[in-house]
Parts: sequence; structure tokens; C-alpha cells
Amino acid sequence: MEVLNEIFYFLITIGVLVFIHELGHFVAAKLCRMRVDRFSIGFPPRAFGKKIGETDYCVSWIPIGGYVKIAGMIDESFDTEFINREPQPWEFRSKPIWQRMIVISAGVIMNIFLAIAIFWGINYLNGGYFRQTTEVGYVIPNSAAEKAGFIPGDRIRSINDKAIDHWDAIQTAMYVDLIGDDLTFQIERGGTVSTLAVPHTAVPDISDAAFGLLPGFTEAVIADVLKNKPAEAAGLQPGDIILSMNGQRVINQFQVTRIIKSNAGKKIELELKRGSETVKAGVTPTAEGIIGISIDSRYTGPVQHVRYGLFASFPKGVSDVYEATKLFANSIWRIVVGKASLPKSVGGPIKIAQMATRTAEVGIMSFLGFMALLSISLAVMNILPFPALDGGHLVMLIYEAIFGKPIPHKVQQTVQQAGVVLLLTFMAFVIYNDIAGF
Repeated sequence: MEVLNEIFYFLITIGVLVFIHELGHFVAAKLCRMRVDRFSIGFPPRAFGKKIGETDYCVSWIPIGGYVKIAGMIDESFDTEFINREPQPWEFRSKPIWQRMIVISAGVIMNIFLAIAIFWGINYLNGGYFRQTTEVGYVIPNSAAEKAGFIPGDRIRSINDKAIDHWDAIQTAMYVDLIGDDLTFQIERGGTVSTLAVPHTAVPDISDAAFGLLPGFTEAVIADVLKNKPAEAAGLQPGDIILSMNGQRVINQFQVTRIIKSNAGKKIELELKRGSETVKAGVTPTAEGIIGISIDSRYTGPVQHVRYGLFASFPKGVSDVYEATKLFANSIWRIVVGKASLPKSVGGPIKIAQMATRTAEVGIMSFLGFMALLSISLAVMNILPFPALDGGHLVMLIYEAIFGKPIPHKVQQTVQQAGVVLLLTFMAFVIYNDIAGF
């Protein structure tokens, strides 16, 4: 049943994002009076569909993308029969460069518009929640934060002179406002104000690892208990709060995981909070150091809930999309320059299906938020100046605009073929990476 749920949410997520992206190309082409031969959700071979007028609207068998086939355009379909014919008024190649640029960019623009619309709605309906503390509750051992000198109890006052008044501002400052910069933290420790310097090279990629700081006011909550594992045999239940392990107080999942792994094969005495009761239990981790639970850190401190009106929600949505776009672009750059691991940074169909399912289980707003982030990711990836992507087509049009003539058809075709081969190779790598980590 879980696999069916993941397939269902994957198809919903990818279906919506691909439809919106291709709809952008389709509508722009129609407005520019170009003939659209095919509108496909999924890649060939064609599964089913119906031809209406001049366009074949169909669903194809490979559910990892889609395409719009525009007459008179050299694209990933490799259809070049039109080259030897006189250009027709309805063809892509017959239109002004500015119209062709709009058509090529329209898919990315639609993905951005979708993300803005989703964040606009989320901000209006839910508002914003900000954890009202700047106190460090825990520093992950061997993390960048520990190496920089942070200890529990530190209060962060500013980063590079940017005032920090709540915990969520820390991540925004590090990964959006000051991304790629050396960081200077002003902290208060025992009534004394001091600074801690963190070079940008020591700040991990947000998609790879946490900086290592957790706020105060957290507790370790069991999110799930796996079947036929030591935790189930010990009577642990989802929703249990772990208060202590072998007499040591714990407040987050990192402590729990470390204690379990360091006690492989040895019994651990647990003190749990279950509802209003305190429960004791004993569990023995396997030789691999697992007991079969999913554990989360839950913040329990003061929270500021900010409400946004209908109109105020829109600029907040635009800001959210800008921050996410900047974050995705930086992640790609870190991969390109070798500062981030490609296998750890990319996710394919399996990871998307898992994340879509998890967010859907949390609630519709969480699922929509994930879809908005994925839509931004799709937009950023597609606008890259790479053959067979929208950005690759855009580069060719920019070349034509600068030099007054298009790149020769044979060169365009060769570049497209090479791009498709590289994309298929990359796709195979991503799927393998998914399966290896499944």
C-alpha cells in the first residue's frame, strides 16, 4: 500500500508540474500563431490521446517529463524534414526572435508563477510561524558549528551585523542573504558578548548537512515505529517523547541516534513521556546499531504567528520564491565547482515520490509547499544553458540575435543529440542513485 501511495503522489506531483510547464510553451506558441503538433505529458512512446484540430494531445509512457512539439523547431524529437522546405508563416523559425524567446522561456515562467501562487495561498491561509528564540540548545558533535566554537546556551545576536531576533532568521541569513560569504556571529555567552568567525568554506551545503546548531526548547519525538524491530518489541509507540536514555537527558534526534549506535547489542534504559504519563522501557539495538524508529526533533518554545492579508501575502510569496531560487541556484553552483557531492545533492523519481508522500501525510499545505519548491527546482534546472533544455535553446537564440544569423541546422541538430544523450545518462545516474539509497 505504501508503494502505491508513493506512485500516486509522484504521478500527481510530476503530472501537475509538467502540465504547467508545457502549458506555458503551448499557450505562448498559440499566442504567437505557431502551429503546435503535439502536447504530451510524459516522453515517448505515446500511450493514448486525441487529436483536436492540428494538435495531438496525449499521454506518453515514460512519466518523467513532457514536451510540446512546435512546427519548424529543431528540438529533442530530431524532426528536421522541414529544413529543406520553405519556411511557413506558422512555423517557429519564421517568427521574430523576441517571440521565439518568449515561447522558449514560457515553461520556466509558468513554473515560477505556479510557485508564487502556491506560496501566496499558503502565506494567506497559514501565515508565518517564527521560533522566538536565539538560544543554542544543542551543538551537533563534529559539525561546522562545533568546530567554530559554539556551545549550548549561546545566544546569537547578529550575523555579519544583520540582527537576529528569531531562530528562523539564522538559516535565512546563512543560506540566502549572506550565501557564499564568510560569516561573523556575534553571540552572548554568560553575559559576555563575543564573536565567532566561520569561513564560507566551512558552511556546508544546506542540501547536504546541517550547520550543526539546534535551538533551545526541543524534544525528541518518535515519529514511526517499524514492524518486527526491537523498538516494537519493547513497546515503543509513535508520539512517545524520549526524555532520557541510560539516565542521560536527551532533547533531539541527534542525541538519540548517537546513543543507539554507541550501544549496539547493549540494552538501553529509556524514560518516555506518553500523553500525561511517564513510561519506562528497555530496548536492545541490533548489531548494526538500530532499533527501528523514525525520530524527529520538535520545537516546544515560544512561537510568533504572523498573519498576512490577501495583498500582503503576494509580495511574501514572491520573496519566498526568490529565496528558494537563490538557494537552488547556489546548490547547483556548489556541485559544479566541486563543493557539494552530486550523489547527495540530487534526487530522482524515488526520492520525489517519498518526499511527496511524506508531505502529503503531514497535510495539504505541506504537500503544496513541496510542490512549489519542486516547481522552482524544475524552473532553475530548465533555464540552465544546456543542450536540449530550455536554456540551451535560449542560448542559440541569443547567438542569433547577436550575430544576425542562426546557428547552422546541422550544428543545432548535433548539439541537441549530444544534449539528449547526456541528459539520458544523467537521468540513468539519478535513478541508480535513488535505487542505491532506497
